[in-house]
Amino acid sequence: MKKIGVVVLHFRNLENTKACLESILKQRTVSDLDVFPIVIDNASDEPFPQDEFKSVVVIRNKINKGFTGGMNTGITYVLTRDFDYILTVNNDTIFDKSFLENAISYLLTHTNGGIFVPKIYFFPGTEFHYDRYKESERGKVLWFAGGRMDWENLLPSHRGVDEVDNGQFDNVKDMDFATGCCMIYKKEMLKKIGMFDDRYFLYYEDIDLSFRMQKNGFELVFMPKAILWHKNAKSAGGAGSKLQDYYTTRNRLLLGMRYASFRTKLALIREGILLVLNGREWQKKGVVDFFLGKFGRGSFDI
Repeated sequence: MKKIGVVVLHFRNLENTKACLESILKQRTVSDLDVFPIVIDNASDEPFPQDEFKSVVVIRNKINKGFTGGMNTGITYVLTRDFDYILTVNNDTIFDKSFLENAISYLLTHTNGGIFVPKIYFFPGTEFHYDRYKESERGKVLWFAGGRMDWENLLPSHRGVDEVDNGQFDNVKDMDFATGCCMIYKKEMLKKIGMFDDRYFLYYEDIDLSFRMQKNGFELVFMPKAILWHKNAKSAGGAGSKLQDYYTTRNRLLLGMRYASFRTKLALIREGILLVLNGREWQKKGVVDFFLGKFGRGSFDI
């Protein structure tokens, strides 16, 4: 019997966390897989109510450790216990009832897999271009069907985003990175390469982990039959927020200086200088903090 620890990070939007957990607890029984839900309360101003979910392990961080620190708290808990797999997931997600039933087949057959990622749809009503879709297409609009990296410009993108799913990405194999929205890891992979890099705090940490994993000889596996719905960016204030301006600007520089070519690094430095001169307030602060080596939470008050 295999065991999987499912780590849900809770910081805001308590109702989202409850709905996510309920979808985990309603999973169809998998004969060779035991499921153990774990909530990491990341110093939330809406504390997670342990009494409402007595079968769930709740770990409370005294301070907000960001996505990286919060997930690492849960990963550490699982790594020190008798588990085979670890699943980390955003709280603003809903699992298909057959998610784990379908995921286990990939976990058991891809022996060299290190990170496994599902097919992720926009939760109905949260699509970027809501008016583009028919009512019958809602819930089938892709948010993630594999990650691709434009190395020349160091710009990550989600394969299939905004497309209605007709099976066109079901055979994806050449992914560059997984999304932190939902990842399943083999325990031995994390023991070899380590957890999320806490310097990122939030954003780009999933890409960094994906690159480190592949550099160590593990495979990134896409699971098109394992389905998840995502209420995009609900906990982070939405796309284009000050929070996103700060962390994506700073962390893109951090990622680029670690993995990009020399030519791309020079381009990133020039881009950073232009942002300091002409960018938005929190883009400027992101660049300055990168060059000052101010990582982790950094200057943003969250």
